[in-house]
Amino acid sequence: MEQQISLTDTHAHIEGRDFQPDFADMLERARQAGIGRIITVGTDLESSRAACALAARYDHIWCTVGIHPHDAARVTDRCYDEIREMAVQPKAVAIGEIGLDFFRDRSPREDQERIFRRFIRLARELSLPLVIHDRDAHDRVMAILREEKAGEVGGVLHCFSGDLEMARQCVDMGFAVSIPGTVTYPANEALRDVVRGVKIEHLLVETDCPYLSPVPHRGKRNEPAFVRLAAEKVAELKGLTLADVARITSLHAERLFGIGSGNQAARIAYRIRNALYLNITNRCSNRCSFCAKYDDFTVKGHFLRLDHEPSTAEVLAAVGDPSSYDEVVFCGFGEPLLRLDLVKEVATALKAKGSRIRINTDGQANLVYGRNILPELEGLIDCVSVSLNAADAATYARLCNTPFGEAGFDGICEFLTEALKHIPKVVASAVTVPGLDIAAVKRLAESLGVEFREREYAEVG
Repeated sequence: MEQQISLTDTHAHIEGRDFQPDFADMLERARQAGIGRIITVGTDLESSRAACALAARYDHIWCTVGIHPHDAARVTDRCYDEIREMAVQPKAVAIGEIGLDFFRDRSPREDQERIFRRFIRLARELSLPLVIHDRDAHDRVMAILREEKAGEVGGVLHCFSGDLEMARQCVDMGFAVSIPGTVTYPANEALRDVVRGVKIEHLLVETDCPYLSPVPHRGKRNEPAFVRLAAEKVAELKGLTLADVARITSLHAERLFGIGSGNQAARIAYRIRNALYLNITNRCSNRCSFCAKYDDFTVKGHFLRLDHEPSTAEVLAAVGDPSSYDEVVFCGFGEPLLRLDLVKEVATALKAKGSRIRINTDGQANLVYGRNILPELEGLIDCVSVSLNAADAATYARLCNTPFGEAGFDGICEFLTEALKHIPKVVASAVTVPGLDIAAVKRLAESLGVEFREREYAEVG
């Protein structure tokens, strides 16, 4: 089943002459390619004015305003006043494109740095994010961003050309890393390493059109429809679907630039890759120190804070036809077996339709209910994945804050061995929390006779 996608081209230059002959056709091609939003970027006073006019005319287009480092030597006080006036228009979402270009050096470097600093201060004054141009100036760009406290407003390093370490520094500073079509170029392994090494939640996609056309369009004019090709490469590198990448990067753009619908409605059934996940409660037995929901209830572009705990009927309605999914997984931002009766009812209905069903659990259900609940799941559940997370009771108590004390860890080990009697596939998992002896957890899992899987620290979904 093909999923509907809605990508955001977060950096385009469609306000200029390059697109005048076929502007309407270009927008239609973008729509057909699944491009739901476009941010057109100003690089001087003229293009910033044109970008604002375009954004005012089209519901799905937003704009940024700024002056490119090529023109730094010509920036006057009047230029700042005009950029400030444009920046407060309703659909102006950032200050940029600004930054440093030490490759062409069309303006003296001291002028570039002076203007760059002044525009960062303007963005902080207006509480707007920044769109940063950086070409052969990585060290100075990063130094100035730090010195000017640019992290207070954040933004994006557009058309990212640094290495993985620089990308991680950008993320730590509160900046997104934007991936253009150059990620498809055969020689650009460095950018593909960045995509592999940075969490998808910190990435954006862009065209920078009419420049930098992706493969197979190199040498031709770039356009917003082609952002799909960059997103497809990101999906390939991250082991996700195009729909996953579209959803995650578009939500990131919404939040960074304040565009679109804002928070998503609470989701009961949500798709990642080709599995359907069921979010049936936000309650947990534990309060794990590494749980991502204490920072954000969003997982791979899905907002999972429930307004209420859904009924069996609501869950089944949210699932719809499950036949196109590889598996259905009881796994949201909460412990699913706290709703054991609902799990059994939903699983019974889904098994009748031929679904493969997995439960991700903290393994403490027998302690919660004071009885062995695993026989009740026999024939309904194909796989259970249990968060073991430690090789001893003291470490488990420290990391997971179990309400059951030392009995919590012992209960999980007993749950794993008992599960082998009732469920075809039993997996123990552990999050790679810094300092945790993962090898010891794996040895324990194997001694209990179950499979073991590492889960990357701070990577959810």
